[in-house]
Amino acid sequence: MKHDPLSDVLSSVRLHGAIFYYVSFGQDWAAETPPSSQLAEALMPGTEHVLAYHLIAKGGGWAATDGEHPVRLNSGDIIMFPRGDRHVLSSAPGMHAQPDNDNWHFTTRNDPKPIALAYHQGVLRPGSSQPADEAETVIICGFVGCDLRPFNPLIAALPRILHLAANSVGSWVAPVLDQAVSESRQSRAGSAAVLERVSEMVFVDAARRYLESLPADASGWLAGLRDRHVGKAIDLLHAQPAEMWTIDRLGRQVGLSRSALHERFVELVGQPPMQYLTNWRMQRAACLLREGSANVATIALEVGYDSEAAFARAFKRTVGMPPAAWRRTQNASRQAR
Repeated sequence: MKHDPLSDVLSSVRLHGAIFYYVSFGQDWAAETPPSSQLAEALMPGTEHVLAYHLIAKGGGWAATDGEHPVRLNSGDIIMFPRGDRHVLSSAPGMHAQPDNDNWHFTTRNDPKPIALAYHQGVLRPGSSQPADEAETVIICGFVGCDLRPFNPLIAALPRILHLAANSVGSWVAPVLDQAVSESRQSRAGSAAVLERVSEMVFVDAARRYLESLPADASGWLAGLRDRHVGKAIDLLHAQPAEMWTIDRLGRQVGLSRSALHERFVELVGQPPMQYLTNWRMQRAACLLREGSANVATIALEVGYDSEAAFARAFKRTVGMPPAAWRRTQNASRQAR
């Protein structure tokens, strides 16, 4: 079976999401979502990065973020903000939400989800829902959390705005999201797990569809995966991170000279192959430190280091602290949640 680096990354960055808002809008409306740096602690404490996505269940509108052209949204569309940018959804382009300083994202952090909201000439408090059949527009807002460190090449490879028109969204997405919302409203056993899996599936499906739609001249990590030579090199590095790779050996494996592979890899991925290998080794090591009980020396061998000291230096250089100290901070963070 062919190795799958995309799945490797998705599993290693602790993708998770179980926060939903079910939002009803009147005729003229604008709703703003804060940047990930503010949302992460409010919605998913201990999570490094939170990205938002919105399914237009009824009606339509516009989505905008600074520095990008507004995007027209229609019923059935999904709009996603992979890099966690602050953004505005509105009934017309150029609108802005009224200031909202009561921090309801924090105060409702532990409330059962989804939380129903209604926007009418500004934000009504959570719980102030209106029947969907009376609303002009209904949007299901979901959030997905993930790690950015030590190494997450996917987030930077996705656009700031990822728009999937209704005809390019998987036919399963809308009914499954609606079912997830219904599950959580009924507080059925296992509903939290359903919500989390659904949110993850929506994000993974969007990333795959974006990968499939990339033009031939695209660059970035996802474009690298699709490239005949670079993609094979990434496959090998992910499948065998502990091998004693050199640029010459890797080039022979993928059918390119060392200089041609280096140039092509940097052009698409943005870093040399051996630097990519080091970053991926650190990501694998972080997973082993966080999820298992193996000692640092064992983990060093598993990710390609004969010397525990050399591994510790590389890990500290990448992450900012020694492996043992990083493991303690992760355990403490997990216990605090």
